[in-house]
Parts: sequence; C-alpha cells; structure tokens
Amino acid sequence: MKTYVWDVRNYVHDLSTYPQMEEIKTGFKKSELIAIPTETVYGLAANAKSEEAVSKVYIAKGRPSDNPLIVHIYDQQQLDFVEDIHPAAQALMDHFWPGPISFILPLKKESLALKVTAGKDTVAVRMPSDPVARQLLEIVGLPLAAPSANLSGRPSPTSYEHVYEDLHDRIYGIVRGDDSEIGIESTVLDCSGYPFRVARPGAVTESMLTEIVPGCITAADYSDEAAPIAPGMKYRHYAPKSPVQLVEGGITAPLAVESHVAVVGPETIRHLITGGVFYTLCEDEKDFAGAAVHLYDVLRAIDHNEAVTHIIFSGFKRQEETDALMNRIDKASAGK
Repeated sequence: MKTYVWDVRNYVHDLSTYPQMEEIKTGFKKSELIAIPTETVYGLAANAKSEEAVSKVYIAKGRPSDNPLIVHIYDQQQLDFVEDIHPAAQALMDHFWPGPISFILPLKKESLALKVTAGKDTVAVRMPSDPVARQLLEIVGLPLAAPSANLSGRPSPTSYEHVYEDLHDRIYGIVRGDDSEIGIESTVLDCSGYPFRVARPGAVTESMLTEIVPGCITAADYSDEAAPIAPGMKYRHYAPKSPVQLVEGGITAPLAVESHVAVVGPETIRHLITGGVFYTLCEDEKDFAGAAVHLYDVLRAIDHNEAVTHIIFSGFKRQEETDALMNRIDKASAGK
C-alpha cells in the first residue's frame, strides 16, 4: 500500500489553507487510516463511527482486539456518544481539556463502532492540545479513534520518522507535524465509578486532579486486567527489541559493562560507565520532562544498533513526578 505524506508544518497557523487538506478529509470519510501528531505521541486516527475504519486500526498495528481505543474530539459538543457524565468529571474536563488526559465515560449504546471500546459499555475520550490535531479534528468533523501510531508492542512514536518506520506501507497516510511535546501517552482517568481511578499515569498527575476536585481519586491501580478498560494495561507495551534490566533508584556507583550492552540514563552518570554504549536520556536525574520526551526516541535508537543485545536502564526515584515515566520503563523492563 502506498502511504501518502502530508507535511503541514508550514500551515500550523491555519491548517484549512493547506493545499491537500481535502485529500486528508476525504481519507477519513472513506474509512482510511491516517497518522496525526499530538502533544503526547503520534496517533493512528480512524473514523470512530466506522467499523471498517476501526477494524483497520487493529490490523495495521497488529493490536489485540480486546484492547480499547481512545476517541479524540476537538470540542465537548462532540460528546454526543457518552451519557451521565459525573459532575466531578465535568469539572476536570473543563479544567484540563484540551490536554494530555483521557476520561473513561459511560458510552451511549450504538453511538460508536463496537470495536472502539472492545465491546465495553465505556469509552476513553481525549481532547488534544496539539494545534494540528485540534484543527484536523475540527475540519474533519468526526470523532477519531487514535491509539499510538506504531506496531503494537514497539516503543510509541513521538516523531514522523517513528511512524514512517513502523507503518509506511500499512496505512493510507501520515500528517507530518512537529515532534510530540510531552513524549508519553496521556493520563487515563476511569470515571465509570466514584471516586475515580487513575488507570494509566501521564503528565496530569493525581495531585493536579485533586487540587481541582478534592477527594475525587481513589488509589491508583495500573495492574494488568483480563479485560483492560484502558490502553497500556494488559499487553506488552513500550518495549525495545532487547531485554531491559532496570536499576532501581538509578546507577550511583562505577559500572563496567560488555560491548554489547546499552546503558540508558541521565548525562550526569555517563562518567560512571565503562564499556558498552551510553545513551543520554536527559541532562540529570531531576530532568523528568526531558526524560519523558526522549524515552521512546532513545529506545528506538537502541533498536537500530544491531550490536546491542542487552539494555541497562538507570531508573529514577519513584515519586509522583516520575510516576508516568517509571510506569513506561517498568513496562519495557518487565516485557509487559
């Protein structure tokens, strides 16, 4: 399959003036798959009301059919496919949207393609803040189901190059925008019961949520489930090809490794490593945002180094600020 590439980086101020905009819009209307940039990671977008389009998502990614998708909107007026939104959830949506948080809400029957939710009676919804994504959603006028635009199990894509590497012969097109600003997937908040539950950590933290609505969150639970309600809960995710060994709390003493070993960590520990190949994740052990932005790019770079057969990851202190980052590193090191 030929994959079209639409470079819109010079049209971010007004995407409607992009000469090939009608091609993109028509692609979505015809149930084609188009990768789009967002502030978290690039998403593989499909018409959320089309069973044909959503089925293509699972096929292109090699994604298990019981792993639900997140639906993206540009305005809350598009939420005609959900019902009974809890007042606390509404308050949080009003505050954090557009932004890197998805809300699991009660689904109105037969309002979306069945495979979007993997047959469940809830749906995860997000309003992205990326200007290209928001304008695309408004121009297309459809809710778009969009998991990460990568092959399932591989590190998520934070750039056009990552998407092209995985999917260039498997999907209709790629909208090329800037690299993702945040670099890891959205927070997922399960609002199907109260108090709410953080089903997947992301840039929006529990304390940020409870600052807006005190007492709205019960204990977080990111454990695997037989029937996952959110992406990233059950299957192998965020993983490079080589096995990953996590050093809890970070590497603090000199470490000698063999030539086939990649060591990943902040630049400040480089002097401790002898042998192997060092990959800089961020400037220092407190640069959590930098680590998140570069995580998947570094994992993909290691995948390209055929000499590497093992990865040692210098972990970060476990605290709320590193919750999302360490969740992804845990997934990579555990192979789940």
